[in-house]
Amino acid sequence: MDPVMIDQVRLNFNPTGIAIINVAIGLMMLGVALELKIDDFKRIVSSPKAPAIGLAAQFVLLPAFTFLLVLLIKPHPSIALGMMLVAACPGGNLSNIITYLANGNSAVSISMTAVSTVAAIIMTPFNISFWGSLNPATASILKQVSLNPLDVFVTVFFILGIPLIVGMTIGHYLPNVAQKVKNPFKIFSLVFFIIIVCGALAANWQYFLKYVGIVMVAVFIHNALALNIGYWSGRLFKLDEKDCRAVCIEVGIQNSALGLVLVFSFFDGLGGMAILVAWWGIWHIIAGLVTAFIFNLKKLPGNELNQVS
Repeated sequence: MDPVMIDQVRLNFNPTGIAIINVAIGLMMLGVALELKIDDFKRIVSSPKAPAIGLAAQFVLLPAFTFLLVLLIKPHPSIALGMMLVAACPGGNLSNIITYLANGNSAVSISMTAVSTVAAIIMTPFNISFWGSLNPATASILKQVSLNPLDVFVTVFFILGIPLIVGMTIGHYLPNVAQKVKNPFKIFSLVFFIIIVCGALAANWQYFLKYVGIVMVAVFIHNALALNIGYWSGRLFKLDEKDCRAVCIEVGIQNSALGLVLVFSFFDGLGGMAILVAWWGIWHIIAGLVTAFIFNLKKLPGNELNQVS
């Protein structure tokens, strides 16, 4: 199948659909923020090593290695830019759950989620623009859409930043309310998001089935790279095994929902980008659960096992 044809596809999305996805992501972020505390940020100051390594792996190493991977495997330009866009996104909302299932350090995971969400407001538009412009094939797409990093910044801030501020404010000043609503709200926002995603897939099912094969190998390699960058960055700097697992999953589970919003908001739903990001959103959940299962096959060192119990 000619990959050029994938860019002729324009998935069935309209401004209302994009707005609904924005609301869904905002609600999920609000649900996460209800559980975040100022202490989660202070933890990075008091014990900065693991979160700092994880954030460097997420926002520096992963985009850089993605750029090199694109040069190596030479995917179609829109697919390549989709890979760069995914690498520029912060960690996904499921990373904390998967870290828990993997017997990783949940405190490190939560800290990274909190700080990466804030950092993404600046780092996501920067990485898309910087790394995308270095590759001539992807740079031509950026020029065609006249991507303005400031516009991306505003979009990311409204989707992630405002819900984060609102959720943490409610959690701080109305802790009893936050405690009562956080679990039902988390379930509601997750179900709402799943319904939206399933509806989007159903509306574009024929395109998805026809073209997903083109992106599957690229997503598999890219996600495996992300998970390994996270894990081995931790090992290189002698983090505990539980910390390594947390960093691995935080770097490997990306906020592909945010990626989809950016594709439709700034790239007019360009087929190669949209299908790659959509498949990443499905695949990284599978890969995250498999990674957690593999980690559980390996016993933690004795001192860390005692900490768990």
